[in-house]
Amino acid sequence: MMHLFGKKEGSPEERIEQCMQKRDWAGMVKVYYQLGVAAMEEGKLNHAQLWLSRADTIYSADDAVFKKVGEKLMDDCSDRIGELEEEPTLYHDIPERISEIAENLQDIQVRVWGLLSLARLVKLGERLAVLPGCEVLGKLGWAVDMVLKSFQIPPAEEEFNGLKDLCGELYEFGDASSFWGSKGEIEVLDRAPFQVFDLNGLMGVHLEIDAYIDGHLRMLCALSQGEEVPDPETGIIAQPLLPDYHVRTGEGKLEEMPLVKAELERIWNDYEFVASGMTWELIGQRVAEYKQLDILA
Repeated sequence: MMHLFGKKEGSPEERIEQCMQKRDWAGMVKVYYQLGVAAMEEGKLNHAQLWLSRADTIYSADDAVFKKVGEKLMDDCSDRIGELEEEPTLYHDIPERISEIAENLQDIQVRVWGLLSLARLVKLGERLAVLPGCEVLGKLGWAVDMVLKSFQIPPAEEEFNGLKDLCGELYEFGDASSFWGSKGEIEVLDRAPFQVFDLNGLMGVHLEIDAYIDGHLRMLCALSQGEEVPDPETGIIAQPLLPDYHVRTGEGKLEEMPLVKAELERIWNDYEFVASGMTWELIGQRVAEYKQLDILA
């Protein structure tokens, strides 16, 4: 099992750490790409997804890196990620299943389902927010409260604009080296540390939060103007699975890892909850509980 910051001289992990120290982002892309290609050739599809997606995130975020890496590597990396999308892995099977069963729900039920997953990211966001450049993640608790409140009463202009600004900050966070070029990490009891870049899986936790909040604001605008409401976003629902962290640090089948199994149970339990006569009082209670939940414990 590869651990990203191993100390074996000459190992890919050591080369990544050296690239970070030198701020050699193009070099770091190449190491991630090489790790991904090797994993793919060995049939380790989850690891291939992990490393290739990291390479893709970095060269997509920085124009200078984009130019240095070269089209040949980027085209092959993109092609390989496309191939992985056709494989039966949790990275793709769970979001697809969520999208399919969400069709059985009303619009508001899907949006509440997403809010419950967002609430489970609050505690993690608070812990990561102490790291340089990650302060925006400390605002998730406020965002959850504002979204829940605005389901019931129209938000004040200041609240609406605050959520809109948060979307912009989350988008910018994904392009910042504090996200993909940092060794920033937090301790996890009895487990390997959680790295900021572990948020990269499943299209990016920060980007799916952005998409969810943006979709909520678009819904509010449509309702206020008597226009057709856009379809709800479902990408946020799977985000607390944090597959990159578990693939990077764990052993065995991803779906059978204890924390992943526990989160899958919560996702499907939430589906049953929103599908079976939920009330705002019960939603508020569940949101409050989830905001205190440490999904890495």
